[in-house]
Amino acid sequence: MQGKVVVITGASAGIGAAAARAFAAEGARVALLARRGAAVAALAAEIGDAALGLGCDVSDWSAVEGAVAEVRARFGRIDVLVNNAGVVEPIARLAEADPAAWGRTQDINLKGVFHGMKAVIPVMRAQGGGTIITVSSGAAVRALEGWSAYCASKAGALMLTQAAHLEEGPQGIRVLGLSPGTVATEMQVKIKASGINPVSQLAWEDHIPPEWPARALVWMCGAAADDWLGRDVSLREEGVRRAVGLIP
Repeated sequence: MQGKVVVITGASAGIGAAAARAFAAEGARVALLARRGAAVAALAAEIGDAALGLGCDVSDWSAVEGAVAEVRARFGRIDVLVNNAGVVEPIARLAEADPAAWGRTQDINLKGVFHGMKAVIPVMRAQGGGTIITVSSGAAVRALEGWSAYCASKAGALMLTQAAHLEEGPQGIRVLGLSPGTVATEMQVKIKASGINPVSQLAWEDHIPPEWPARALVWMCGAAADDWLGRDVSLREEGVRRAVGLIP
């Protein structure tokens, strides 16, 4: 990753912030995007000159397009995009879900992934390659009570990974996803408070630390992850955890 440029969305906390530190530790230059502009600016200052923090709402195409242009102006290229921004709300059964909140989840979790891909693909084509990773979920392939918005958005994002791989793989662009399992982040606090479905019943110590998916994201930028192109890497699998170096 030495000298490579990595764009991470949803980088203000959780997996995104951990990934920013992990990529920077490997010598990458990192662009941190999040709605909480002050938070990513503070994280970028912590990392140093190799980091750029930008306020950006991924649901807004013009904001994403502008942020990518700013990253190119600062660093000259984009080697990796990590589509990490996501929300789990509304946690509600279909009959009770607020339509506006349900739609907002699609705007962030699904359209946000599309916006990121659309913005960086021309850059990566011109460079002759790059890597696009979307943080996925087991919810992409398994329905859970109260999570219709989240499950639908993650299923759609997985299809975007498959479509982008089909279209851009021949152009040298590596496209894949990471299904991390349950991670000890702010999202799990909201899930726990909902009391809906089995995930809300898990104890805090049942969740993996955000540093684990962060390390997996770095590993996925290398050839060792090429067998997963066009699909999701599952961090629940023991073989994957061993390959990443998370377990002996």
